[in-house]
Amino acid sequence: MFHLKEIFMNSKHIFLSTLVGPLVIPSLNAAETNRPNILFVISDDQSYPHASAYGSPIAKTPAFDFVARNGWLFNNAFVTSPGSSPSRASILTGLYPWQIAEAGTHASSFPAKYKCFPDILAEAGYHVGCTGKGWGPGDWKISGRKHNPAGPEYNKRHIQPPFKGVSNTDYYQNFKEFLHARKEKQPFYFWVGSREPHRPYEKNSWKKANRKLADAKVPSFLPDKEAIKGDLLDYGTEIEWYDSQLSCILDTLKEEGELENTLIIVMADNGMPFPAAKATCFEYGIHIPMAICWIGKINEGGISDEFVSGVDLAPTILDAVGIPNKGQMIGISLLPYLQKKRKDTGRTMVFAGRERHASARYNNWGYPSRALRTKDFLYIRNFRPERWPAGDPCAIDKKGKLEAMHSAYYDIDQCPAWDFIVSNRDDREIYPYFLKAAGKRPYEELYNVSTDPGCLHNLVGNGKCTEKLNNLRKEMDKLLKKTKDTRYLDDPTQDDIWETYPRLSGAMRTFPAPLLTD
Repeated sequence: MFHLKEIFMNSKHIFLSTLVGPLVIPSLNAAETNRPNILFVISDDQSYPHASAYGSPIAKTPAFDFVARNGWLFNNAFVTSPGSSPSRASILTGLYPWQIAEAGTHASSFPAKYKCFPDILAEAGYHVGCTGKGWGPGDWKISGRKHNPAGPEYNKRHIQPPFKGVSNTDYYQNFKEFLHARKEKQPFYFWVGSREPHRPYEKNSWKKANRKLADAKVPSFLPDKEAIKGDLLDYGTEIEWYDSQLSCILDTLKEEGELENTLIIVMADNGMPFPAAKATCFEYGIHIPMAICWIGKINEGGISDEFVSGVDLAPTILDAVGIPNKGQMIGISLLPYLQKKRKDTGRTMVFAGRERHASARYNNWGYPSRALRTKDFLYIRNFRPERWPAGDPCAIDKKGKLEAMHSAYYDIDQCPAWDFIVSNRDDREIYPYFLKAAGKRPYEELYNVSTDPGCLHNLVGNGKCTEKLNNLRKEMDKLLKKTKDTRYLDDPTQDDIWETYPRLSGAMRTFPAPLLTD
């Protein structure tokens, strides 16, 4: 049993590794501008609680822990979508995915009318850039944007990655090159988009990292088997690699005298790439790790149970640099809470949703869902329960022939964990895991995540939960009406507008038509 507070408070001081690169960075002090620098760090596919600051044995994350120890560690941080593209677009705009048209689905475009906080910072005189994965997947050029919505890209520096599947982008050296390009005394904003721990992984990389199967704590929605444990440890190995790059970046901030004048936000874009996690509105699809620090301006806050949403990051950043939120963003600034001017964030619940993820169904259809998370409960509304939530079971190959049943489900990342579940689905012990990940779901789901974080027991229909269910229905209706969600408004001319948004990147697949196409 891990005692979070004890682990957090007694962790050793981080020793940031200093790697001397060929770039000579001018000695600058952005503090003279009285405006903070912004370092925004986002991993790709990482669930809460997979960082060592939370006591997780899957990965050692000293850099993340350093940020948490010098600021705030959040137990209840949630993204607004369980997929990269809509989640990142929501973070950048401060709006929910269903408010931003094509940008609210996967692998489409990003209409220029939705302003992103990096552009606002650039207009305010900030030196702006990003490395690794910015907004995506999708096509921002088709929307007429001059650069990735996360910022102009700095991706020229590369490394020889330690494991197959790890990106060869040198986030650290690209950050140094970015700093070298700024003007004297110019404050900066930089987005570090780690491509880890996105799949694929080098199988058994955990062995090279000297890990043990006993280190893997298997969540309840996955079978506790060696194949699953090994896959979890490979995932943890990529988290550790990404964290080592963050260590070098923090080192650079310290060397340049900028550490204390930089607001640092570290988070993930969505949950872990495992069945019943990523691309779902279940707990492990939207609940992510987050730490925020601003040494000297945000006192060491400790561990927070306050709710934080992905839409809150943009308003928080603009508040920190003194730019008012003029009403476009629906998120709230966390700064008063972070600086202990407020006792709470003002949030008692968060919202999330999804439309299309992969090309996984007939006619490029998605699986529209909305979710509401409170302290103890997760309520999910599935607007098209007749569709397969993880994608159609089989596809049509290039020769026009039907592939084998249970060979598709493309909303689930192909991986050893899923291969094991599919291969053993006829086993009575394993079948429930297969059904949880791929089986059809009802219109409504309700889970007590305080006792059932794996979302295994749907409480809809349980008489003891009727009042709770009705209250959550009302709260969701209120928010979706306020934000003009076309799914909720049930306008027949607008409800399926999501199906018209083009898919502009990634594989396009063909599937047999369903028996019922309504």
